[in-house]
Amino acid sequence: MFASLLIANRGEIACRVIRTARRMGLRTIAVYSDADAGALHVALADEAQAIGPAPARESYLDIDRIIAAARARGAASIHPGYGFLSENGDFAAACAAAGIVFVGPPAAAIRAMGDKAQAKALMEQAGVPVVPGYHGADQDEARFAAEARRLGFPVLVKASAGGGGRGMRVVAAADDLPAALTAARREAQSAFGDGRLILEQYLERPRHIEVQIFADRGGNTIHLHERDCSLQRRHQKVIEEAPAPGLAPERRQALGAVAVAAARAVSYVGAGTVEFVAAGDTFYFIEMNTRLQVEHPVTEMITGLDLVEWQLRIAAGEALPLTQEQVPCRGHAVEARLYAEDPARDFLPAAGRLTRLRFPVGGPALRIETGVREGDAVGVYYDPLLAKLVAWGEDRAAALAGLAAALAATRIAGIVTNRDFLLRLVRHGDFAAGAVDTGFIARHRAALVPAGGASAVALAAAALFVAAEGEAQAQARAGDPYSPWRRRDGWRLAGSERLEIGFRDAGGDHVVRLRHDGNALRLEIDGAAVTVRSMTQRPISLMHFLVTPAKAGVQGGGTSLALGSRFRGNDGAVNDSEGSGDVAFALGDEEIAAMVVRAGMELTVALPDETARLVERDPWAAAGQNEADASRLVAPMPGKVLSVHVAAGATVKRGQLLMVIEAMKMEHAITAPADGVVEAVNFAVGDLVDEGAMLVAFASS
Repeated sequence: MFASLLIANRGEIACRVIRTARRMGLRTIAVYSDADAGALHVALADEAQAIGPAPARESYLDIDRIIAAARARGAASIHPGYGFLSENGDFAAACAAAGIVFVGPPAAAIRAMGDKAQAKALMEQAGVPVVPGYHGADQDEARFAAEARRLGFPVLVKASAGGGGRGMRVVAAADDLPAALTAARREAQSAFGDGRLILEQYLERPRHIEVQIFADRGGNTIHLHERDCSLQRRHQKVIEEAPAPGLAPERRQALGAVAVAAARAVSYVGAGTVEFVAAGDTFYFIEMNTRLQVEHPVTEMITGLDLVEWQLRIAAGEALPLTQEQVPCRGHAVEARLYAEDPARDFLPAAGRLTRLRFPVGGPALRIETGVREGDAVGVYYDPLLAKLVAWGEDRAAALAGLAAALAATRIAGIVTNRDFLLRLVRHGDFAAGAVDTGFIARHRAALVPAGGASAVALAAAALFVAAEGEAQAQARAGDPYSPWRRRDGWRLAGSERLEIGFRDAGGDHVVRLRHDGNALRLEIDGAAVTVRSMTQRPISLMHFLVTPAKAGVQGGGTSLALGSRFRGNDGAVNDSEGSGDVAFALGDEEIAAMVVRAGMELTVALPDETARLVERDPWAAAGQNEADASRLVAPMPGKVLSVHVAAGATVKRGQLLMVIEAMKMEHAITAPADGVVEAVNFAVGDLVDEGAMLVAFASS
């Protein structure tokens, strides 16, 4: 076994590899870009080496910089993680040329199977069914148009050299094909350094099933069962499970056999995943990922194996430790990917600082994998995956129940996430029944991304009241404790008067009228009456709330209303004193635990089933703000300007493309909201923009 390992990646996979390598007695070396100097994987590793600026092309995708870092630190081997250079044949070859062990398949296998076009050709020669499509070398737009007509619309445009939904577009009509090709090619080039594309017939309601394979240098190849990855958004997986539900034993056996044959066809070594789409009784090969997958923990949970350890041992020349017949399969496991993204805005990636991050305590049946900590900033340069929550159960129902409980107990503030969306997805009746396909999320969007309720608004108003009274009591201790001017409960000489608080969320404005009534708060929210009661006999102003300062060193923090409980921080330590940040309260007749965190004018309210971000409205704000917003187009998130399609003075039509922004490896089109005239374009190609920056001044006609 080699003595040292450099991890050429970041985030949760880098942290995972470091932990396994350390358990095996290996010295670990992290690499990091300028944006990741304070990242968790850097703190966990024995050593760390800077490799360049934040953009991935200048750091994590720069082969020369990675090899130089390995040489500088005396690394005997390199683990590529997943993403970035993990499926780059040139990188594997460069490692070999430098005398460094690459923890993965040989360069020839990566090139054969990492190139989707070549892989499909190989599978066709081997008699494996593939999705009808075009995988040729001719990349001319006219050729793609002719092939799309042959296949029939809709068609799927895909990056030949990548995965994870990057460089992928569904095209419904011929007129949409040129723009889709341009965008997919540009995105593929940015993400993988290779802009080649392929076409596939778009299957409307297939399942996405993949098989985990492993092979050693002696030619032994086995599979470690299959996973179902059908629940996807933007062609990226969000929920994965193993084994795949509802598969007949003969189909399960056939998928495993085909996957092993595919690996043997290219003399594969190491970990890989052979992916299929299943439509009816037929399954089609779509690609082979020549690396470990994000969803590998569900396979580990049902087999009890450490796949990273297997990778390291095989790279060191050891044989597979098990035969096919010895591979265990016990129970069921489900994984949810927790992303910084906004489901209500078509899963737009989000950026910001994690002012609060709490996960439930794990154990044999619950696993949390993350690469971020409370206080970390989530930027725009990399994939916005925050964590993976993986639950195991004796059967599928138990695993789903465990995952739902873990999601409900997760608390996050400071940034928009998909936690609520994942929770609704896991609890959805059709998913629980196993009735899934790749179109599931789109069909059930209304139920999975509903409008927010009044509970969060009620708790936010109560939190502001409690915080204000706590401040008043502190001031009273420094002066006259009986002065009525110290009170914040709406007291007047002529009697109690209601306070009025305004909030804004994604759904619009909310007005809360609040009255202090002994041990309860009486609220009227948008005309509806709500009561918030103490969980103790004390007055509402002392209602089981502990007003505590935000964690030291967390920028942008404010105050949180915290009730200590047993939670695990993302550094792995169980924390009883600071806890989850939850408070206990009664909303009407229902007892609820929730978290409230305030940072400036923004409040994050995390209920078991809902997370809301509310902004306290300034009553003196300019009345004309809404009108002003309608005349400008702002950046939906921090990013980089990829292209500008108009100039000042241009007359445009509703929906016309004005600008393209790249953020978190995805492209976001800025279009005209109506017919009108462009008054100014404020940024040029290559400029970095902040969230909310006015990109284009626009006047409707």
